[in-house]
Amino acid sequence: MPSTTTPNYLRLRRAATSRLFALATLLAASAAAQSYPAKPIRMIIPFPPGGGSDVTGRVVAAALSERFGRQVIVDNRGGAGGIIGSELAANAPPDGYTLLLVSLAHTVNPWLYDLKGRYHPINSYTPVVAIAASPVVLAVNPGVPVHSVAELVSVAKAQPGKLQYASAGIGSVTHLAGELFKFTAKIDMLHVPFKGAGAAMLDVMSGQTNLFFGGLLATVSQVRAGRLRALGVGSLKRNPILPDVPSIAEAGVAGYETVNWFGLLAPAGTPAAIVEHLHREISTVQNLPEVQKQFDADGATVLRMTPAAFRAYMVTDMNKWERVVKEGGIKAQ
Repeated sequence: MPSTTTPNYLRLRRAATSRLFALATLLAASAAAQSYPAKPIRMIIPFPPGGGSDVTGRVVAAALSERFGRQVIVDNRGGAGGIIGSELAANAPPDGYTLLLVSLAHTVNPWLYDLKGRYHPINSYTPVVAIAASPVVLAVNPGVPVHSVAELVSVAKAQPGKLQYASAGIGSVTHLAGELFKFTAKIDMLHVPFKGAGAAMLDVMSGQTNLFFGGLLATVSQVRAGRLRALGVGSLKRNPILPDVPSIAEAGVAGYETVNWFGLLAPAGTPAAIVEHLHREISTVQNLPEVQKQFDADGATVLRMTPAAFRAYMVTDMNKWERVVKEGGIKAQ
């Protein structure tokens, strides 16, 4: 009967072949990273032009183009709450020439939409870098007789469901911020959705609805003009643009935090050497005076995390918004 035992010399040869293959792969990846980028890079922004994701992405793309000497082309692929662009990026070649600009919506969408068969928000990508974060602002119509978060909570508890908060639409950051506020403060308010943040803000300024949780940049000008009264910001600390406005957590709703964050992902399987190179270069871009000036003007705070820490941050955010979406019974429309 022939032996079924593999001879030692065959095992050794296979092991040596495997090591040589691994070494060759490593050398090839290293060589690719050294010559990277050899052509333009596409940055997919899964939302239309003009929003926070678009503004942030274009600031980084312009600065990165100068550093690389290769154009970083912004490709706006809006639709389905960011799903269309995200799916496109997930299925792109993992060669470092396709990046995806993500925001808080990326960790909310799994609970609003059926993503099965399209992409996984974590496993379909390789985290590259966290870029910046900007808080929401809790603002009321000046005619509403409250001047602090504590007063607002007191009124809401005394009259459950009477206060109305406007949002940019079901599942938007402005909606989720309000739902999280309700859960955290243990109050009840009526949600009034609109088609866009601008319409929601106008309704509050006209006095039709009482309050909303708006983006910092859009809200601050109306606060300074006296058309809105800011009660709190969604970051855990005060924001330099509104230094006299406390954080919502500081003002009495302990643990409350809603910030719209931005970062870059690459398709899963992108070589580690290229990811490290991108992370290093974008971290340098974050320190450029002109980039810092733009972020400061937008009320955004630079985020600094390793790719691994960014991945953990997204996982934590997914868990946070799962609770809000499920307990609030929020359904995408």
